[in-house]
Amino acid sequence: MDIQSPALVTEPRPGVLLITLNRPHVRNAVDRSLAEAVDAALTRLETDTTLNVGILTGSGGHFCSGMDLKTFPAQGVPVVADRGLAGLTRARLRKPLIAAVEGAAVAGGFELALACDLITAADTAFFGLPEVARGLVAAEGGAIRLPGRLPYHLAMEMLLTAAPLPAPEAARFGLVNELTPEGEAVRAALDLAGRVQAQSHDAVLVTKRIVRDTRGLDDLTAYTVQDPISTPIFATTGAAEGAQAFTEKRPPAWHR
Repeated sequence: MDIQSPALVTEPRPGVLLITLNRPHVRNAVDRSLAEAVDAALTRLETDTTLNVGILTGSGGHFCSGMDLKTFPAQGVPVVADRGLAGLTRARLRKPLIAAVEGAAVAGGFELALACDLITAADTAFFGLPEVARGLVAAEGGAIRLPGRLPYHLAMEMLLTAAPLPAPEAARFGLVNELTPEGEAVRAALDLAGRVQAQSHDAVLVTKRIVRDTRGLDDLTAYTVQDPISTPIFATTGAAEGAQAFTEKRPPAWHR
């Protein structure tokens, strides 16, 4: 096991970097040191060619309770450069990142999950954006992303009344990819990461970039942005291998 700091544990698995927030005494609230450690782990995920997918989770039965309000007066919001809370909420990651949620994912913790591409969650987990109850706003993606992930009125209820959302209800509305028994969210995330890794790595990266770069654009503009990104993939050896494997009724042999 590779421990980067007391506040964060990173564990490389085959093709996967498991990143665990490790401040269980405060439900993994993010202070400056944890933010910088997460940012470093994400940089490792992006630059290590042996890693294809990241998984973000928390220790002690909770995902993350957001910004550490006890350190906020002295440290401010624990953002890292222009990459947002914990170096994630405003980052432009190339590789897929999965949130594995147990217990509470609230405030900035929910914003970290919303910044991920996929979410697994225990059926006892819950999500929330209680910032208005603290005189704050969900400024690290909550107010921006949530109305596009849930029905508008439900998202606004969460944002304006601080109402929590149980994981089973979140799954019913498509916010959670896989609902699991308590304690199984990481296992489900590893399975999901395996399914991602079974695909063409190049095609996965290009697909994520297209989704990120065209979100919110009208169709005509979106195609204009997409085509220079997508066209080269059709001439790669990976595309040829995918077609040949389909013809020969065998699994493709992808090469990095």
